[in-house]
Amino acid sequence: MKHERKKLSWHEPAESILDIKRRSFLGRTAGLCGMAFMAQMGAPSKTLAAGSTKIDFSRSASSPLAPLAAQFTPRARRVIFLHMAGAPSQLELFDYKPELIKYDGKDTPASFMEGKTFAFLSGIPKLLGSRFPFKQHGECGAYISDRLPNIAQHVDDICFIKSLYTDQFNHAPAQLKMHTGNAQLGHASFGSWATYGLGSENQNLPGYIVLTSGGPNPSAGKALWGPGYLPSVYQGVQCRSEGEPVLFLDNPKAVNKQSRRNVLDALNSLNELSYERYADPETVTRIAQYEMAFRMQTEATEAFDLADESEIVRDRYGVREGEGGFANNCLLARRLAERGVRFIQLFDWGWDSHGDTDKTSLDIGFANKCREIDQPIGALLSDLKASGLLEDTLVVFASEFGRTPMQETGKGGEEWLGVGRDHNPAGYTVWMAGGGVKGGYTHGATDELGYEAAEMPVSVHDFHATLLYLLGFEHSTLNYPFQGLEQRLTGVHHCAVVPEVLA
Repeated sequence: MKHERKKLSWHEPAESILDIKRRSFLGRTAGLCGMAFMAQMGAPSKTLAAGSTKIDFSRSASSPLAPLAAQFTPRARRVIFLHMAGAPSQLELFDYKPELIKYDGKDTPASFMEGKTFAFLSGIPKLLGSRFPFKQHGECGAYISDRLPNIAQHVDDICFIKSLYTDQFNHAPAQLKMHTGNAQLGHASFGSWATYGLGSENQNLPGYIVLTSGGPNPSAGKALWGPGYLPSVYQGVQCRSEGEPVLFLDNPKAVNKQSRRNVLDALNSLNELSYERYADPETVTRIAQYEMAFRMQTEATEAFDLADESEIVRDRYGVREGEGGFANNCLLARRLAERGVRFIQLFDWGWDSHGDTDKTSLDIGFANKCREIDQPIGALLSDLKASGLLEDTLVVFASEFGRTPMQETGKGGEEWLGVGRDHNPAGYTVWMAGGGVKGGYTHGATDELGYEAAEMPVSVHDFHATLLYLLGFEHSTLNYPFQGLEQRLTGVHHCAVVPEVLA
């Protein structure tokens, strides 16, 4: 008689009472006592602030990315997050500061430097006006520099936040803060939270896909799209923008689809037995990942094949045949959004503009990077708007921090080959488009020199709370229990949604 296995779930114990060993029983009893104590002490729960309705994130083992309803009606159904790794200067792109231009080349007032901490600046640096001219665009009259003529055409669909600030001034911890809400390793990324809370509309592709360009990965590495304490099925899947999207996805020679299916069925049976015995949630993840890889063999290859696009479309994005890069990734992001992928993350490295070399100079390397991103981002926004996808697709353009209004020089004040700026966590610009945000709106401002958030400051946690709200969640209720705490993207910090940016 065939053994009928019960339906697997992360939220049900798999062992019968007869299978529990004494040591396991004592350990679990102690854990339950601890949980009872925490409950009595007022530990946070999954109960919503309004109503007493719990959010149920449980799914069957066979479909861990099955779509779930948001807490309330979402304004955005998917996210395309564009991160410029290395931190481009807001003073050369979006934050027009006539006063800074007026005092270009003058010594920075000592009172301005007093009490401030900089990553590399020392002594009395010179103020540095924007290297490029600004012009107003659109009906909203937003100022954009001449480095971004294609993005400038979309300012009436863009919501600028010019008063974002962070507490980290080194790349890796600041990148972690931007994507996981915490400067320390081990926390879940924003994309992981989104797919955990909402699942994905396409079960034949990963719900969270990561594409990189510009050379190396960002300073914080793959932790930026890691699941942290969430089940690893919610981690970002890094794909390539040329060739096979995932290495070894195709079957080896002499192995056909049916043979692969037979092997996978046998392996899944063993994993199901293991889960029934030990209830390790990572076993469920393993089953789901094997099944996803099998389904991806057909759909991922088609989704990543840019040859399907006309030459006119590829030229609009600036795609170069046979090469990966940011332009390819923007076109892929549009194709993945069309196919129901929940969270698409693009990292572009090369924006660390200290000015010590030509490559890091604002006049040369920075200007080249602007040319690389402006055309494809403009094409992406145009396509999303033309197809109607921009209405429920949230496009985010951000970095880990901004740049100082002072020029950076070498130790001892010697002149460098190029012109650059130091790291600045005190105030910088990010923007959003589509997905329920107010187009043609600018929120907040930095001081007259462009250093510190001076009007309506927005913390990284406020930013996260706002993004989650657009996806249909009150940030404090999208939780996951770990180490005695209901973990969340915004942590235990006081933060709030920024209502002014909502459409």
